[in-house]
Amino acid sequence: MRSPTSILADDEPQLLAFLRSSLAARWPELEILGEAPDGLAAIELFEARRPDVAFLDVRMPGLSGLEVARRIAGRCHVVFVTAHEEYAIVAFERAAVDYLLKPVDGERLAATVARLRDRLSAAPPDMAAALEALAKRFRAPAPYLEWLKVQCQQDVVLVAVEEVDLFQASEKYTLAVTRDREWVIRTPLKELEEQLDPARFWRVHRNAIVRVRAIARVSRDAGQILVHLRHHDRKVAASRAFSHRLR
Repeated sequence: MRSPTSILADDEPQLLAFLRSSLAARWPELEILGEAPDGLAAIELFEARRPDVAFLDVRMPGLSGLEVARRIAGRCHVVFVTAHEEYAIVAFERAAVDYLLKPVDGERLAATVARLRDRLSAAPPDMAAALEALAKRFRAPAPYLEWLKVQCQQDVVLVAVEEVDLFQASEKYTLAVTRDREWVIRTPLKELEEQLDPARFWRVHRNAIVRVRAIARVSRDAGQILVHLRHHDRKVAASRAFSHRLR
């Protein structure tokens, strides 16, 4: 029988060195075919060498270990290596042979080796769908919008989102109202809302989003809720659909 083979993928050189030496001591017949410092390199290494086992860091530059595992699903047994237990446990329950928590314990690695020895006689499970769901679940969210690029004659002006007290929609454009002036931007209010931090900006009307810290007070006039902005004479009507935040 041929010797089992493996690749190691992690962006921490010290951990790679530890895995290499520890696996050599606990599984001497295992041949390590190569090491990768990031997810894209791990894919290339896998396709070039086709190992039986891949030790994958969950969080790596380029592609996460979950995304790498999804791409090689059904063709390789996977062990996840991570400092975050919530990643490891869920991934192990859904798809992986095992997981190792950083800092990796030698006794825990020995147990993983025993599990791998038992599993290598069977074909790796194809868990691509489960891994795709996991990758989406743990994918880092896009950062909230911090700057607006506003065309001003021949120049492009950067306006800090934190300086905007009110976004108000018009027919063809959106007004970004700061303490000192109004800027015209082309981004629709709905698209803006998806990019703004909901803890800092509240939708109060289908045509208006206000910065929470810019609200001075809220009043009622003939049954209508009005939002008074701190640095403006302007009052913004709040519709019933969004008024629960202002009560």
